[in-house]
Amino acid sequence: MTVKSVLSATVASIAVASSAIAADKAQVEFWHAMGGELGQMVDTFASDFNAGSDSCQINATYKGNYTENMTASIAAFRAGQQPHITQVFEVGTATMMAAEGKGAVYPVYKLMEDAGIDFDQSAYLPAVISYYTDTDNNLLSLPFNSSTPVLWYNKTALDAAGVAVPTTWDEVEEAARALKANGMTKPFSFGWQSWTNVENFSAWHNLPMATEENGFASLKTEFTFNNDAVVNHIQRIADMGEEGLFVYGGRRGDSRAQFVNGETALWINSSAYYGGFKTDITEFEFGQTMLPLETSVADAPQNSIIGGATLWVLSGHDQPEYTCVAEFFQFLSQPEQQAMWHQNTGYVPITTAAYELSKEQGFYESDPLTDTAIKQLSLNAPTPASKGVRFGSFVQVRDIINEELEAVWAGDKDAKSALDAAVERGNALLRKFEEANG
Repeated sequence: MTVKSVLSATVASIAVASSAIAADKAQVEFWHAMGGELGQMVDTFASDFNAGSDSCQINATYKGNYTENMTASIAAFRAGQQPHITQVFEVGTATMMAAEGKGAVYPVYKLMEDAGIDFDQSAYLPAVISYYTDTDNNLLSLPFNSSTPVLWYNKTALDAAGVAVPTTWDEVEEAARALKANGMTKPFSFGWQSWTNVENFSAWHNLPMATEENGFASLKTEFTFNNDAVVNHIQRIADMGEEGLFVYGGRRGDSRAQFVNGETALWINSSAYYGGFKTDITEFEFGQTMLPLETSVADAPQNSIIGGATLWVLSGHDQPEYTCVAEFFQFLSQPEQQAMWHQNTGYVPITTAAYELSKEQGFYESDPLTDTAIKQLSLNAPTPASKGVRFGSFVQVRDIINEELEAVWAGDKDAKSALDAAVERGNALLRKFEEANG
C-alpha cells in the first residue's frame, strides 16, 4: 500500500469518525445574515464552541441578508422546519415580540433559567439590552452584532481641501463645498438612510420619532417624524444634492465603494464597517467621529441608538437542544469572544467586561477612535425619545421611508410632502399591526 493510499485512508477514517462524533451530539441549527468575513467569524464561533463541547453541535448557515433571513425563518416556522436560532435585525424586534406572545419564541431569560445557566443582565451594556427587553425588563433575545452610525471621513482629502473634521451639520455642508471645489465628485453620502437620518437624527437631538415612547409604551404609537426639525434636515440634504455636494448611493451599504475608492470623503453609516475598511482602504488615511449636531435643534447631542441584530430562539424543539443553545449563548457572551468580535468588526462589545478587556489589551491606543460608537451610545442616559424604536411592520415602514426619501433626492418631492406621505403610509401599517396583535 502506498504512502499516499495510507494517508488517504487515514484522512477518510478521521472524517468518518468526526462525522460519527458530530452525529452523537445534539444538533442546533443557527441561521444568520452575516456574509463574507463576518460570516467566516460566525463560522469560527460555531466551530470553536463545537470543539469544546462533548454534547452540542452548532450548525451555522448563512441565509441571505437580514430581510431574507427573517423571511426564511418565518416561512420555516410555518412549515414546522424552523431553526433553533435565527438572527433578526433590530427593526424586526416588535414583530418577534408579537410572535413571542403567540408562543413562537423561547425568550432568552427563560431559556437560560431553564438550562440552569447563571445569567446576569447587568453585565450587558444598557444601551444595547434596553432595545430587546419586555416591559418587565426581561431580555427576550441575545444581543450579538450591535452597531451605531458614525461619520466616517477621509482625512487625507479633508487636509488637502483645508478643512477640519466636521462636528455640526453646518460644518458638514461647508466641508463638502470645500471638497467639491478641490475636485471631489461626491463629497458627502450615507447609507441606511432611515436609520441614519431619521431614527438616529431624532435620537441624537432628543426628538421623538413617534408617540408612545417611540412604540415602547404601546402598540397605539403614531409616527411624528414629519416634524420641522427632520423636515428641515432632509431638505438641507436635498439642497446639498442640488449643489453637487451630496450624491445618494443606495439604501444599505451600496455607497460603501464611493468612500473606499475616494470619491466620497464624508460618509455616515455603521461603525461595523471598520474591519473591512482596515483591509480595503490603503490609499488614504481614514477615521470616524461622532454624528454631526444640528445646532438649530439642540445645544448638545443626546445619544445615538443601535442597529445590527440579535439572536432569537424559536420554539418547537427538544430541551437538550435548547440547553445547547443556552451554552452557546453563554460562550458568545464571554469577554474573549466579544472583544475579538468588536476589535475585528467595529460592532460594539455587548458586555462591559468585553469593553474593559479591549481597553486592557490596548486596542483603543493601537486603533484610535474605535470607541466612538460606544461613547455615542453611552453619551447620556437614554430618554424616551432616545432609547430606540419599536414599531410593528417596521421593515415595511423603512421601505416606505426609503421610497419617499428617494423621491426627494430625485427632485420629485420636497422634504415636507415626502415625510408627510411617509408618516401617513407608515401609520396605516401601524394600525394593521395593532389590529392583528393588540
